[in-house]
Amino acid sequence: MLQRLVEEENPDIVCLQETKVPDPLFPAEALKEIGFPYQLYRGMKGYNGVAILSRHPLKTMENVPDWCSRNDCRHIAATVETPTGPILLHDFYVPAGGDIPDPDLNDKFAHKLAFVDEATQWFTATPPARSVLVGDLNIAPLEHDVWSHRQLLKIVSHTPLETDGLKAWLAAGFQDAMRHITPESEKLYTWWSYRNRDWKKSNRGRRLDHVWLTPDLMHALRDIRVRKDVRDWDSPSDHVPVILDLDPA
Repeated sequence: MLQRLVEEENPDIVCLQETKVPDPLFPAEALKEIGFPYQLYRGMKGYNGVAILSRHPLKTMENVPDWCSRNDCRHIAATVETPTGPILLHDFYVPAGGDIPDPDLNDKFAHKLAFVDEATQWFTATPPARSVLVGDLNIAPLEHDVWSHRQLLKIVSHTPLETDGLKAWLAAGFQDAMRHITPESEKLYTWWSYRNRDWKKSNRGRRLDHVWLTPDLMHALRDIRVRKDVRDWDSPSDHVPVILDLDPA
C-alpha cells in the first residue's frame, strides 16, 4: 500500500505512526528500494512506533522528551534542509485513550491527557520555529471534525478534556494547517471505524490526523489533501493519508 501511494504522490518525506515493529526488524532496505535512503524510526514489538522516511538527509533531533517517562516510541523529530534554511519535523502518535472518558477510572485515558499536557508544557517552554508537526493525535478538536458533535461529546477522542488539551497544545506555537485549507465550517475526516459496514455511506468519520505549522511557515503552505479514496484500497487502515504540499523556497 505504501509503495502504491509513493508511486502516485512521489512524496519527498513520509511520516508513519503505529508501525508496531522493533527497530532491528524495521524494513529499512525495502524502504530504500522505493526511494527513501534516509530514515529515522523508533519502534517496539506490537505497539506504537513512529518513522520518518525521506529522500533528503535527516538530522536527528537530540534530547527528545521521554513523554510520561514510558519510553513507548510515540515521537521522533528531525531537521531537513531546504533552500530557505532548516525545517524541524515532529512526528507524533498520541495515545488513543481507551473507551472510558474518565481519568480516574481509565488509566489509558489518564495517560492520554498527561501526554498532551506534557507536550503543551514542553512546546510552551521551548517555543517552536520553522517547524512542522504531524501525526495521529487521536483527538478531533472541532465541531466539524466529527460526524456528530453532540453525540460524540462523551466519546473518547472528542471529549472536552481532550479537545481543550489539544487546542492548548496547538496554541503553544502552531497553526492548524488543515483548517487553513478547509474552513472550520466544513466537515473534515481522516479516520473511519472498521465497525461501519459501509464506511462511505454512513460517513461517520473523525479528524484524528493533523498537520500543524509554525506561523513562520504558513506562507509556504500550498495545499493539504486527504486521500479519502485510500480507505477503499485492499486491506486498508482505518486512517487515510494526509498529503502536505509545502514550498519553503
